[in-house]
Amino acid sequence: MRFGINFFPTVAPNEKSGAAYYDECLELCERVDELGYHHVKTVEHYFFPWGGYSPDPVTFLSAAAQRTRRVRLVTGAVIPAFNHPIKLAGKLAMLDNLSHGRLDVGFARAFLPDEFEAFQTSMGESRARFEEGIEAVRRLWTEEEFRFNGSFHQFGPHPALLPRPYQRPHPPIFVAATFNPVSFEWSGRMGYHLMIVPYMSTHVRWPAWSTCTARRGWTPATRPAPSRST
Repeated sequence: MRFGINFFPTVAPNEKSGAAYYDECLELCERVDELGYHHVKTVEHYFFPWGGYSPDPVTFLSAAAQRTRRVRLVTGAVIPAFNHPIKLAGKLAMLDNLSHGRLDVGFARAFLPDEFEAFQTSMGESRARFEEGIEAVRRLWTEEEFRFNGSFHQFGPHPALLPRPYQRPHPPIFVAATFNPVSFEWSGRMGYHLMIVPYMSTHVRWPAWSTCTARRGWTPATRPAPSRST
């Protein structure tokens, strides 16, 4: 079993400034690195005290990368529906290099109506944008002379995205899954790790992921590493 810490801010400006919050979190990052914890993780949310101090996990984890040496850095998670894949792939690859390969990339669909409204994006498109965004990011990390023709993004051909990820072929990919069995099944089918909330995601849904990884020819010894809790 591996232990880490998850930064999910639930604080308003009248309680603590952004600068004070980030200072405290980065001090904790140094401490958990010294104590041998496995990872630090943070979320992507906007506007409200519930998560609003973490609109960009990559920026925070880049700062944490410079204050630590061993602990892994986890986006828990970035949201493809709210980010252009070229920008997201480039930022994540840069963080992977700044941390010398300590990045684990978690992706999520998002679920708050106010955030979808702010980005003028339909919640009904969340799964399609999520799956397309992950595909685009993964291919940008690994392919040369890249062209993409998705439902929401079309670009290229472009030269290979720079920088290339430090980890090859790319950082480990985690998929946030909670209630919907489709998310578990899709993650397993694609060969991605799971990022779950144990008290919300019951073990009843895990067989969908395990079955799909087995269909890829993986055994318990060769399939992706154990799921990470959020």
